[in-house]
Amino acid sequence: MAKDSAHPRVFVTQPVSEQALKRLRAVARVTLFADSSRIIPKRTLIGAVRKADILFCLLHDKIDHDVIMANPNLRMIAAQSITPSNIDVETATARRIPVTVTAPITTEATADLTFGLMLAVARRMIEGDRMARAGKFPGSQSTHLMGSFVWGKTLGLVGGGGLIGKAVAKRAHGFSMRVLYWTPRRKPEHEEREAGLTYVPLDELLRESDFVSLHSPLNKDTRHQIGARELRMMRKTAFLINTARGAIVDEAALVRALQKRQIAGAGLDVFEHEPKIDKTLAKMSNVVLTPHLGSATPEVREAMANIVVDNILAFLGGHKLPNCVNPQVFAL
Repeated sequence: MAKDSAHPRVFVTQPVSEQALKRLRAVARVTLFADSSRIIPKRTLIGAVRKADILFCLLHDKIDHDVIMANPNLRMIAAQSITPSNIDVETATARRIPVTVTAPITTEATADLTFGLMLAVARRMIEGDRMARAGKFPGSQSTHLMGSFVWGKTLGLVGGGGLIGKAVAKRAHGFSMRVLYWTPRRKPEHEEREAGLTYVPLDELLRESDFVSLHSPLNKDTRHQIGARELRMMRKTAFLINTARGAIVDEAALVRALQKRQIAGAGLDVFEHEPKIDKTLAKMSNVVLTPHLGSATPEVREAMANIVVDNILAFLGGHKLPNCVNPQVFAL
């Protein structure tokens, strides 16, 4: 793969780990979109791809047909994400462009955030923060911001038999929580015992849980997995937590359920139409919103960026790609 240029052009769609960029600059001419506060506009992305041999993109970047077709000489798409959910892999494959991802190393960081959202929405921490910053102090035993217990409650993990679900369960056990889970393919009994999980049908999980946390992968079967029917099954005192993918939830149905007080609240790190967030959700005091922060720790992001660089170096060296989602391109 190294036959084209000793110094390939790599475009990076947002600032990433400096240590990873240093490694990349040793073998390539690297340019990047320097504004970490916003997603690169599509027009700017297309213009940059036209001048690049390799695209280093992030999870939030939509690498669609237009982007991939912008440069007939594009050689590789290296994504800093665990799945290529925002990449048109079919078009890339037809163009014989390998697409690489990273290993699933976001487990503990995402589990931390999941539990943080549970605590924040149940104990009304964001409302309290805003009140304190505004100089209001209703009194240390006031009933003004009464919240909900997390300790000893029931947590239901939807699609929760994977790494992140099990990591959330470990944290929940520290809060003496009963942990239910449902997944289309039930785990072996020894795994359930080890993780402290109790398997129940999805409808039962929704009816019995005080917190429903979503951990399903996004695919055609899980899109709108949680809709109006499922939300009606939840307790009026229950909270919905989503750190998986936004489209797993029918967001319009969630807004209606929250407006009608069918459920107590929600903690959301992901949204159906990212980067857009429903304006009604943003105004609700019983909803805690974070802008897709699941992997946002220095340790995780540095490791992810270095895996991307490993993938690029393997490609340039003509080696087998360890994290390629379309290896058939090498046989075409």
